[in-house]
Formats: sequence, C-alpha cells, structure tokens
Amino acid sequence: MTSPNASDPRLMALHLWLDQQDSALGLQADSLVPVSGDASFRRYFRLQAAKGPLIVMDAPPPHEDCTSFVEAAARLAAGGLRVPDILAQDQTHGFLLLTDMGRQTFFQAIQAGATQDDATWQQHMRGALRALVRLQHCDTDGLPTYDASRLLQELSLFPQWYLQAHLGVTPDADTQAMLTRTFALLVGQTATQPQVFVHRDYHSPNLMIGMGAPDFVPGIIDFQDAVLGPISYDLASLVMDARTTWDESQQLDWAIRYWEHARTAGLPVPADFTEFHTQYEWMGLQRNLRILGIFARLALRDAKPQYLDHIPRVRAYVNQVASRYQVFHPLLRMLEHAENAPTRDGYSF
Repeated sequence: MTSPNASDPRLMALHLWLDQQDSALGLQADSLVPVSGDASFRRYFRLQAAKGPLIVMDAPPPHEDCTSFVEAAARLAAGGLRVPDILAQDQTHGFLLLTDMGRQTFFQAIQAGATQDDATWQQHMRGALRALVRLQHCDTDGLPTYDASRLLQELSLFPQWYLQAHLGVTPDADTQAMLTRTFALLVGQTATQPQVFVHRDYHSPNLMIGMGAPDFVPGIIDFQDAVLGPISYDLASLVMDARTTWDESQQLDWAIRYWEHARTAGLPVPADFTEFHTQYEWMGLQRNLRILGIFARLALRDAKPQYLDHIPRVRAYVNQVASRYQVFHPLLRMLEHAENAPTRDGYSF
C-alpha cells in the first residue's frame, strides 16, 4: 500500500485529489500501489474501485503535460483502437484517472516466457500489426510534425551521450563530418515517406496483452508523444524492439504482413516491398542511434543504469542495418573501432 507522506508531496496531492472524486467510483485510495515508473517523470499507480482496478497517472508539471495524452487518447479511441478511458482529470496538476488496460504488457509476456515460436504469441503480434494499420488512419490534424530538424536534434544525442559520455570518445573532424553526412542521408530518406499518425514508441512495453481470439487486439498506452511522421517509423519500433531481440527472419515476416495489411487498407506504402524494407530499416537505424544516446543519458544523467542492459541489443540492430548498406559502412567502422566490436552479417536484397 502507498500512503501519503511529507517526503513525497506529489503523492500527498494525488491522495487529496482522489478523495475529491465522484463517490460513485468507489475509489479505495488506501489500495494505491505503484505499477511502474517511466523513462520520463511520469508515474503510474493502480488502485481498487467499485467496478474493478483503475490506473492513476502522475505527470508532474512542468516536466510533463497531460494535454497531449488526453488529445491522443481521443484520436485513437475515435479510430477504433483500445486505449484507456479517462474517468477524471486535473491537467493543471497533472493527474489522470484511467481505466485499467490489464496487468501484462507484451514485454512482460516476453519476460514470462513468450517467444516468437509460440502460436499464441504470433497471434498477439499479428493483432498489433493490424492495430498499427488502424492507428495510421487516425486523425493527425494539429499534431506536432516529426520534421527534419527534430530528427536531426534526436540524432545529436548519439555522439553527445553514447560516443562521448558513455564510450569516452570525442569525434574528430573527419568523424564528425561522416556523422553529418550519415544523419543527412537518414533524415533525407525519411522526408520522402508519406506522413501518418505516429505513436513514436509502438513497441512491447506500450502494448498490453488483452483480447484473445479472433482478433487479438492489443491495448495501447503511452501515446502522449504522438506526431505526424514517417509511415515506417512505428513498424521499425515494433520489429526492432529495443527491449527484446527478434530474429531477422522474424522481423521480415512481420514487416511483410504489415505491408500486406497496409496495402489492403489503402495506406500509401510502396508497391514494391524491397523499397519499403529499405524505408523501415533506415528509419530503424535513425531510431536506434537515437536510442543509444537516450539509454546512455538515462544511465549517466538520470541514474537509471538498467537501461545499459539494452545497449548490446540496440547495437546489434544498428549493425544489422549498417552492414547491409555500403553508405553506412563508415559509421559501422567508426563504431567497431570505438567499441572494438566484431562485424555482424545480415540479410541482403
């Protein structure tokens, strides 16, 4: 049980807010227990209520803004996706009371033993692919744009936090010039892609095991950073998941299934899968270079060393793509020199 105390004024304020909610909800504030933290400042709690458990989000201003979560939830719900209902809100103080989407994320299911060889797990992943197609049809009017300047800003985390802060390697002039060319290539390719609703973290920690047969529709959470962005972004997040390793052949299988669903649904994916494969792999490389910087920053600046555990996996995804395309070989050589890491092979097209 989590009780309010003077050492946690946010928790004290949260209890006061819960005490003010509609008595018909039957909230049992003394049952409040932490569900999880977050890579950001948000916290989540579960508490019992008259009709079952509910979730409370604590998103402290000015670090977090509930408005984007509330607005994205409405867009996704209107598009037929399974997202939390908002039962009560105080956006000024950063509190939301939400319906409970379940107790197991895709990531937790994987930790509990689900593998890509399990028939039931395959059904859950295929449900996530179908949900992604539906998500990409959602309204984007007024969403922030995931434009070139923002993508380049994200990529700057890689040399700042991964190379310099984590590895202790300061890029010389030639290395910096190579990185500038590489980043321009990645961002330039992204600019050619159709723009759709992008979750930005459509991966195992943010998908909830939910409905089973026949549709295996997942619950979707943590969508407050939604943007208007490249169509391949969320697929790259899913199949090159920073928190679990999928065989490359399995990545391809899921990507082809998504591509087929997207074409059937009228989404503007290329008619040639090979072209789309390049799009989502380059998008994945941009994302994973950014994630290397983010995970290093979380460990070094924010005292969350557990994120270092995922770096070898993310590096493997970087190698997978960089080794396939000659234009990225200088990036790969630089990384291998910095880390003294061996080269890894990947599928060729």
